[in-house]
This record gives sequence, structure tokens and C-alpha cells, in this order.
Amino acid sequence: MPEFENAMAVFRTDPSYEVQHIRGFLDERELKNLREEVAAIPREALELHEVKKFGRLIVHDWPPFVAMQAKLVDFVSELAGERVEPCYNFLSLYSRRGVCEPHLDTPSAKWTFDLCIDQSEPWPISFSSIIPWPEDRDALVEDWRAVKEARSHYKIRSLSLEPGEALLFSGASQWHFRDPIPADGRRAFCDLLFFHYIPEGTSELVQPRNWARLFDVPELDTIPGIELHA
Repeated sequence: MPEFENAMAVFRTDPSYEVQHIRGFLDERELKNLREEVAAIPREALELHEVKKFGRLIVHDWPPFVAMQAKLVDFVSELAGERVEPCYNFLSLYSRRGVCEPHLDTPSAKWTFDLCIDQSEPWPISFSSIIPWPEDRDALVEDWRAVKEARSHYKIRSLSLEPGEALLFSGASQWHFRDPIPADGRRAFCDLLFFHYIPEGTSELVQPRNWARLFDVPELDTIPGIELHA
């Protein structure tokens, strides 16, 4: 549907975009305060559903992190080259089982500000160059296999973060992944905070449950799972 495709074009990313590495984003005092904030989160707030697949505990939209994300809007907008607004965030506490298979995010994570809080040692994350989309399912599956098997025609770049450093990448338009975290018999961990941003003014468009109304296509409401967050 041309109207839908044209509307969703706002979530595509300029092919020339390069991942931004922000060194020294937090000073020692700010980093200490953030670690104390993480340590104060009660155990019952930790979500367990990604332990098996990613080897991590997560916490979505913890109030202090929501406030922090809002304060970063102007900074992230400048890095992204467009005005953005917050969508959601989550704290990710990776264990020695940590891994992140090659994947693309949904448009609700067009921009990801990835902040390293603490770690046992640097754990690289790899990104492809910007991909064109939408693509059909078969093309996306082949892309995934190519990236996983290290034969992708996309340029792949790997970066490591130190605590207090951050990255801004476009997860909806860049394959990204982490190999299994280095363990070597020692305690291995990596604590990351992910702030996801979308283009300013797209909070309704990014939600599939709104598409039937926005595009006057009632049939969209019959798709299983359409009510879920993008």
C-alpha cells in the first residue's frame, strides 16, 4: 500500500549514517550514581524472560532512566541528524551466558543510545552498514544468514565500550550482534542501558495497533498480535 509505505519512510535511515561513539559521556561521579541506581532496583522488578535467549536480566522504563532519557533528547537529536523523541528504554544485565544474535530492531527502536555502565571486560558489538528496507522476508532471512556466517556484502564494523561510554546506532536499519561474552572461567558480565528513540511526532505511527485507524484499513485489526508494541 503506497500510503503506508510512504508514511513509514520516516523510519528509514540515511545510508551515509555512521555509528557515533561517545567517549567520556559520564564522568566518575555520574557513573557511580548510575551504578548505585542499578544496585537499588529490587529483585522483583527484574524481568526473566530473556535469560535463556540472551543470557540477561532486563528492566523496562525504570523511572530514573525514563527521566534520564528525556534529558538526552537534544543531544541524541544532534547525533542522529533529526529531531527525535523517547520511545522506551531498558536496563540489560548480561551474565556469563550473554550473547546477542544478528538482528534488526523494529521501527520503535530506530535510534538506540547504548550506554555501558559496568563490565568484566570490553565486549564488542558489531554493526552492518545501513540496509535498505522494507525487504521481503526471504531477502531478510538471507541477510541474517549472511551476517551470521560472516559472508555479508554489507560493511561490518565492530566497536567496544568502556564504562561511561556510549554509542548511537540505528538498530532498525543496521544488523547488529554480539558474539558470546568472554568468560574464561571467570565471572563475566556486562551492564548496559538502552535508550530507544523515534523521529519526533511518530509515537502513534510506530504502534501497529493504530494502523487500522490511521490508514482506514479495518482489516489490519484482525492480524494476530497487531495490538502489540512495535
